[in-house]
This record gives sequence, structure tokens and C-alpha cells, in this order.
Amino acid sequence: MPAALTVADVRLSLGGRAVLDGLSLVGEHGEVTAVLGPNGAGKTTMIRCCTGLLAPDHGHVEVLGEPAGTASANARIGLMPQATGAWSGVRPAELLAYLASLYAVALPVSDLIAALGIDEFANTPYRRLSGGQQQLVNLAGAIVGRPELVFLDEPTAGLDPHARRRVWELVRELRSAGVAVVLTTHAMDEAEQLADRVVLLNEGRCVASGTVAELTAEKGLEELFLDLTTPGGSW
Repeated sequence: MPAALTVADVRLSLGGRAVLDGLSLVGEHGEVTAVLGPNGAGKTTMIRCCTGLLAPDHGHVEVLGEPAGTASANARIGLMPQATGAWSGVRPAELLAYLASLYAVALPVSDLIAALGIDEFANTPYRRLSGGQQQLVNLAGAIVGRPELVFLDEPTAGLDPHARRRVWELVRELRSAGVAVVLTTHAMDEAEQLADRVVLLNEGRCVASGTVAELTAEKGLEELFLDLTTPGGSW
């Protein structure tokens, strides 16, 4: 079986700036790959290339054995973006029921709502939700179709500790079910708790990768992050 995700020597420039500069990484089935890096390192741009929203200038991305961005590949993946404005007027319960209807075998919406603690605001318009509440709805929308590979872009940003732990448990359940999870995060403890493999990006390149144990053999993950990365913009 091929890897769930293969990013091979991907280069991409935006606005005259090299955002991805020879990036390569692999995400395996049934594993959590945490992608770390400062703002501007290329994490979100990488996800956009993996879902076909952007096309690399060089290199290639393969998703579930198919070229990234094809209809058949996208039908088997889930995406949780950092933010979405398209759902502003819809209520979470209605949104998730609609998204579930698009799939032959979706997750039970009521169970998903309960697992993520969405119950108390399930009938509040999306635009009136807090940032953390919107994050939970975005996560539910990404996984309701039972994806084989899911991209989670900073999934716990803005969440309180209780909600954060619920998300962690859900990520572990996805991994146990054989789903490949690729998540970006700025939280070192999140990577340490969840990741089978960590990929550290700086200026569009991979500067370190391995298991948490391998990367932290001589120093902590945050110290390694600070040593190998430089602050930047946002892409």
C-alpha cells in the first residue's frame, strides 16, 4: 500500500517569494504526522497543495495513491481549514446534517456533535459562534464523511483545555481507525502527545523530521524548534 501522503521536492513561489522550497514529507496510514513551523514556514500552503487548491511549480504531491487535487482523491480526504467564511448563516446541526448527506456512509451526526461538545450551540448561527466553537464545527465537518486522510490546520487554536482534550481524543480515535492525520500546530505539547512523526519546517523546507523520541533525544521539542527556525510572515 502506498503512503497516504507523499510530498516530493515541492517548490512554490507566491508573490515573488519562495514559500515552499524543495519540501518533501510522507504521511502514513494510521499515523498522526504533526507539521511544525513558525508563521510563514509554509504549513498552510503545503496543505493547499495537498488538496489541489494550489499547484506546485516543481515536484509532485500524491494523495492516497493519486495525484493531489483530483476529484477521486478529494472525495477520500477531509480538510479542516484555519477559518471559513462560507458558513456564516447556517447552524452547526444543519450544516453537519447537510455535509453528512453528501456521503454514502457518513458518521452519525448526533454522535459527532456530542463527542465534540457542540450540543449547546448546535442551533446557533455559525457567525455568532466564538472562534473556538467555530473550530469544533470545522473539525466535525472535516471528518463527518469518514475520510481516509484528514488535514487539520491548527485544530485546537482558540480552544479551552476541555475542548482541546476532546479534540485530542478524537484524533487518537481517527488514528486507531486507520485514518492518516496530518495536523499543523504551534503547540509543542500537542505534537508530543499526538504525533507518530514530527516534521519541522522553516522557510518552506524540512529542517528536521522523526519521532518525538528521536527529535528530543538531546533537547526538548520547543528548544529544537527555536534552534532550527526563524520567525517569518504568514502564508
